[in-house]
Amino acid sequence: MVRGKTQMRRIENATSRQVTFSKRRNGLLKKAFELSVLCDAEVALIVFSPRGKLYEFASSSMQETIQHYQRRIKEVQIDRTLVEQNMQHLKYEAADMSKKIEHLEVAKRKLLGEGLGSCTFEELVHIEQQLERSASTIRARKMEVFKEQIEKLKEKEKALLAENAMLCEKHGLHQWKESNQEGRHKPSTESNENSDVETELFIGPPEGRTKRGPTK
Repeated sequence: MVRGKTQMRRIENATSRQVTFSKRRNGLLKKAFELSVLCDAEVALIVFSPRGKLYEFASSSMQETIQHYQRRIKEVQIDRTLVEQNMQHLKYEAADMSKKIEHLEVAKRKLLGEGLGSCTFEELVHIEQQLERSASTIRARKMEVFKEQIEKLKEKEKALLAENAMLCEKHGLHQWKESNQEGRHKPSTESNENSDVETELFIGPPEGRTKRGPTK
């Protein structure tokens, strides 16, 4: 015979209600005992019948378990209070940070030249001074970077010159350059001896001009 599903509502018949209470009470006490033994748990169970009769089960001591429960309840309440206080503090911090961010956004727009219509003369002077200080700092940093780049280029030039000298020494280009320079500066006497240029001035008809030989 298939057992029907029990409806979760008060049993109107007093006898059936008492029988059901006895069965369920014994089953509940048995489950509490099994839980304490199998799982090494501290279990305390208190049941009052419809007539006010007390039924209880405790794996160790009912009084100690109740005291343990009360201490734990206080700790949980304290923890909840701390959590609520922390949450409230975080809300205040979030609101304060939101205001600061909004203020920074307004200041940034003013530095970019936006939203200046509502600024007073003193505020405009303050913004101008901020921009001048920023420009001075940027120029100083630019000069530092420029000097660093120059130093790097000088170091690179030294390295290239050293590498060039090493290559010249390795391939004998230094001796070749010296011999080539000596050949360029040596006077050419042979060509001067073989070339005679007539530079004497002659006045008269062309047929009367006679070629003169070299003076002995």
